[in-house]
Amino acid sequence: MTSSWHRRLIPLACLGFSCAAARAQAIVVSGTVSAGGSPVRSASVTFQDAVVPPDAWGAVTDSAGRFRLSILLAGVKQAPSLPDHFTLGQNYPNPFSSMTVVPYQLTTKSDVEVTVYDVLGRVVRKIAAGTQPAGSHTILWDGTNTSGQRVAEGVYFYALTSRGQVRAGKMIASGAGAALSPSMGGVPATAPGGASSVRAAQGGPFSVRIDNTGSTSPWIATTQFTNLAVTGDTTLDFSVSALPVATVMRDSLQQVIRGFGGANILPWRPDMTTAEVLTAFGAGPGQLGFTILRLRVPYTDDAGDFSAQVPTAQLAASMGAAVFATPWTPPPALKTNTNIVAGMLADTAYASYAAHLKGFADYMAANGAPLYAVSLQNEPDASVTYESCSWNATQFLNFTKNNAPAIGTRIMMPESESFVHHLSDSTLNDPVAAAHVAIIGGHIYGGGLAPYPLAAGEGKDVWMTEYLSLDTTWAGVLATGKQINDCMAAGMNAYVWWYIVRYYGPIGEDGTVTKRGYVMSQYARFVRPGYRRILCTAFPQRNVWLTSYADSASSKIVIVAVNASASAVQQAFALPGAALTAFAAYTTSQTKNCAPGADVPVTSGGCAVSLDPSSITTFVSK
Repeated sequence: MTSSWHRRLIPLACLGFSCAAARAQAIVVSGTVSAGGSPVRSASVTFQDAVVPPDAWGAVTDSAGRFRLSILLAGVKQAPSLPDHFTLGQNYPNPFSSMTVVPYQLTTKSDVEVTVYDVLGRVVRKIAAGTQPAGSHTILWDGTNTSGQRVAEGVYFYALTSRGQVRAGKMIASGAGAALSPSMGGVPATAPGGASSVRAAQGGPFSVRIDNTGSTSPWIATTQFTNLAVTGDTTLDFSVSALPVATVMRDSLQQVIRGFGGANILPWRPDMTTAEVLTAFGAGPGQLGFTILRLRVPYTDDAGDFSAQVPTAQLAASMGAAVFATPWTPPPALKTNTNIVAGMLADTAYASYAAHLKGFADYMAANGAPLYAVSLQNEPDASVTYESCSWNATQFLNFTKNNAPAIGTRIMMPESESFVHHLSDSTLNDPVAAAHVAIIGGHIYGGGLAPYPLAAGEGKDVWMTEYLSLDTTWAGVLATGKQINDCMAAGMNAYVWWYIVRYYGPIGEDGTVTKRGYVMSQYARFVRPGYRRILCTAFPQRNVWLTSYADSASSKIVIVAVNASASAVQQAFALPGAALTAFAAYTTSQTKNCAPGADVPVTSGGCAVSLDPSSITTFVSK
């Protein structure tokens, strides 16, 4: 709905203010805030004087969307310039508990009176100082009203009148008391400390900001109205737009998250340095939070080739990472073409191939880098000119059914190029073969990013185990965040990038975290192994995508929001059944690198947030 306002009563005759001078007065502005015809509860309404920006007044709407506030006005002469007969200082101490001093300075002999007002503009106390000479003076207020009762703690205004001029300041009483508590929820908007001139004698113009508080319902889009003239008691009705609400369903548990990671493929790339491993698998600020490392299984049984895989895997495993290994080809002697490129695994070589994979797994375990899983083949459906081997669905079925148990660790298959299901369907539909497979892995080059109901129904993990993009523009990097979102929404348990260290990867070749790395860390640092994805509104508004997660051990909830819009957008979250008080927020954008932001309070089972333009933001419950 287009934001609008309706003024029912404004005494326009007051705009012709012609008297030589006027005393301070309070006018009452009341009205309603609504969204889509429904009242907005606990919305913040702030009037800002466009002429004197520090001067502002505010209120919070009640359960019927009504607000009421008082604006303190002072008359001024029509002459464009007035001599200052006095200056008014800030009271001290401020805040005060029992009494406070108001300092002022007169340039000429003058009659002086100080009036104290509450936030609704009602007179609390008048103190007449009488005629005083030029010079510095003070007035003491003991914090009591005209009846001698101590005032309630809160914000008050003091206005000094002398020779037809008025100056005012704001002060805070912090002592206990029970008199003159405001009858409504109006509170003055925050303004800079010190005295300020009481202005708006000609009715502004004012700007009015309608915003959320911690308990606004429904959540609304922050809206600004400008050039409003208010010169007397006035009723204003504001219509604003409700925010789109994404519901996060704490108890709608989906797949278990195993983690996020990348590959260290030797000898095609130099081995990762210790610093790079710490950056990749550490979960602190400036680190990636990865928990999965992918290795290459050498096609020889040479101990030297095996040993090269150990250092990085050993350190990553010691940091809690799950290490899995993929062969690009069986040993050539076991293939139909006796070549490392193309060909197939010979039917008579299944047992020997299982022994080869077991040998590598045993070696890694014996050297402090146990493998979480072993894949049977990288991209068995791809036709390439480097290490490779073709498999069909029948070969996978026969091998998993008869030979996979001999490898002695979890089995992953088929790691197809485009996550085609037909290569694994036969295995999953055979009870014996299916029992020997733990993970259905696949890549998503050219397609395959979709749910796999058969695998999920058989209780198998579904991992996305390779993808790369050479696009390092911000749009290309943010697309990786959207891709991870889509993989998680499709029910996948893990997301694994290609090279960890590469100019297009999460760590650049200079050892620093890239923009893509920071985008990936928005998931990896905060959505940890063992968390469960929970259902939420996946596409709450245009260009915004969400996934959400829960940790049963800590009751923590994590929401990851991708905003592909070029503009900042506001989004509300409803969190039924979640006993939360606040979210910590972390954002990566063109100008931010997983940067912490202000905490987001959660009240009445919900909150409202602002998403930076073209960004990914993670909200972690506190």
